[in-house]
Amino acid sequence: MSNASEAISHDIPSDSRGRWNQHDTQWVLSLFGTAVGAGILFLPINIGIGGFWPLLIMTILAFPMTYLAHRGLARFVLSSKQADADFTDVVEEHFGAGAGRLISLLYFFSIFPILLIYGVGLTNTVDSFIVNQLALESPPRVVLSGILVAGMIAIMMGGEKLLMRTFSALVYPLVAVLLFLSLYLVPNWQIPVINTPDAVSLTQTLWLSVPIVVFSFSHAAAISSFVNVQRRHYKERAVSKSEKILQCTSIMLIVFVLLFVFSCVLSLSPEQMTQAKQANVSVLSYLANVYDNPYIAMLGPLVAFIAIMSSFLGHFLGARESFNGLMSKQTSLTIATIDKLGVALMFIAIWVCALLNPSILDMMGAISGPIIAMILFIMPTIAVYKVPALQQYKGKLGTYFVLAVGLLSVSALLFNMLG
Repeated sequence: MSNASEAISHDIPSDSRGRWNQHDTQWVLSLFGTAVGAGILFLPINIGIGGFWPLLIMTILAFPMTYLAHRGLARFVLSSKQADADFTDVVEEHFGAGAGRLISLLYFFSIFPILLIYGVGLTNTVDSFIVNQLALESPPRVVLSGILVAGMIAIMMGGEKLLMRTFSALVYPLVAVLLFLSLYLVPNWQIPVINTPDAVSLTQTLWLSVPIVVFSFSHAAAISSFVNVQRRHYKERAVSKSEKILQCTSIMLIVFVLLFVFSCVLSLSPEQMTQAKQANVSVLSYLANVYDNPYIAMLGPLVAFIAIMSSFLGHFLGARESFNGLMSKQTSLTIATIDKLGVALMFIAIWVCALLNPSILDMMGAISGPIIAMILFIMPTIAVYKVPALQQYKGKLGTYFVLAVGLLSVSALLFNMLG
């Protein structure tokens, strides 16, 4: 078992095991923070550009797509016969040593590029805020990026209490700002143009929108560490408690994020959405320009900073655990040594990437997409038919739904990459 998961566990009173408690609330916040990354600023543009009907249909499907997929991955990790198994242990147990290590390696490389993207994004966001909002000179990038990356990793090294407190400190203002902006834009809402949709065009738009919705709400990187903490806290009730926390997380995501999406979409026309996408700016930046509103322009960097930082912490948790699991099976080093080595290597890689500010990051994100879809949707479904502990879910409608969404996501992402 990796130090990443061991570092985030503490006992809770036995009389609180059957009731909702602060531990559960903190994990809802941490999973919410992991899911709500910088992509939320582009989600209204990406999902709203297709018009009213795709937006409405995706709104209806967003909850089952989010909850059922993450529930399936949680069940998969909890299906291990080992009490302290992490993701790498489980895939090796169920799919054999060779296939297990390959899947674990793919899992790591589905998360790690996202950390690089967030390292660059956080540095650029803070630098832009210093220059444009504070009217100060841009600090040396090597110093700024080093301080920001080191600060976030220091939070991860501080253990569960510091991590949970940080998530609480980040997510509460993030929710508050999202809600405020959603309501602030209400006077600018326009009645959408509702035309009878063309079946072919609607189908293609929905198909290409599936991965956008899937990954905008994805908190898969934190699931392995999350369920292992629940297994140690709740023992035989880990499955039911994990599912309850995931359900609350999904509801919270759908309510706050989709309210923000709807408010932004109803404040802009499809033509303006297209312009925003062509300009490659966030929805808040575009709204500030359209309405000449410096207030929105000030909130944009704040939302981006909080969203990137909270999501970075959740993804670092997953990358750290998967690295430790992989290296412990390939070397004779102790877990403590592997953990320190992994943290050091990831710090250097993220810092160098943030310093270089490469343009290749979008392509790396696209490569991560299909892998995440396969791990989050397809692999847990295959396991239902292969793993005895999961065969009780065979023939369930939710199982087929998750598989269908996974296949649609992978195919749409590959279509976009090849196109």
